[in-house]
Amino acid sequence: MKRLLLLVPLASLCLSLAAGDSPQRPRIIALAFARLRVSDVEKSRQFYTETFQLGFHLTDCVGPHSICFRWNTLQKLELTEGLGVAESGLLERIGFSTDNVDAMRRYLVTRGLQPSEISKDWDGQRVFYTQDPEGHSVAFVSPPLPGSYFSWPHQVGGELIHSGFVVHDRAAEDKFYKDILGFHVYWHGGMKDGEDNWVDMQVPDGTDWIEYMLKVPEIATHKQLGVMNHFALGVPDIHAAQAQLIKNGWKGTEEPKIGRDGKWQLNLYDPDETRVELMEFKPTKEPCCSPYTGPHPGP
Repeated sequence: MKRLLLLVPLASLCLSLAAGDSPQRPRIIALAFARLRVSDVEKSRQFYTETFQLGFHLTDCVGPHSICFRWNTLQKLELTEGLGVAESGLLERIGFSTDNVDAMRRYLVTRGLQPSEISKDWDGQRVFYTQDPEGHSVAFVSPPLPGSYFSWPHQVGGELIHSGFVVHDRAAEDKFYKDILGFHVYWHGGMKDGEDNWVDMQVPDGTDWIEYMLKVPEIATHKQLGVMNHFALGVPDIHAAQAQLIKNGWKGTEEPKIGRDGKWQLNLYDPDETRVELMEFKPTKEPCCSPYTGPHPGP
């Protein structure tokens, strides 16, 4: 994967700064993980293990009654059992890979944020946490420790390519993701021409993105939040992925469709109705509303 090359640490990024210089932002390379709250961790374990054929997992990884999976050597899914639904839905946290965690934390402090101290994650990666203007929990993690990961033969969706969440104030979020972190618009569009329901903000040094889910009611239902606060896995062929899901035992009723962004996609829902989107890496037709402005993920 291209992201493997991007994560090679560079000695030139030690950021030895002269006194009075403004710290430069280290690279933000990829999505590192998504963390979901679930009502029954065993039921969710069964869903993700059987449906997607995820092999590696670790229990009690981020606290009691939690389970962590690997999609690949670099990206993870974390599930933690808890009661109730937060205002922001069941997507509790997203993480980004950076090649210099210490410098990233220093940089955010100079920009007026109050990130947590750096600690070690369940798999040994160094990590710290902060919040965006709407209270979404955001983590920055170091590159993974050396090691090997072998996917199961029938795994579906080997790469986490984006995560979406409800946004009420785009301008406020842009000040964080665009002005401070350097994200840029990858694509934007809506259910109708001339309006935006979705704004894809791509990481500055890679191909993954976050998706602002706009125009969601202030008081949204559990189902609405499950649709909006989601994550997406990239696949080269959506119909081949659907066929494998069915072989794995998936009994969903949705069919693949081409989205307004010109990409084939297929929606699944976990036991708590959180949407897991499968999406082809590249568009098969011209998107509505706006052109793409960055490189596509995938091989």
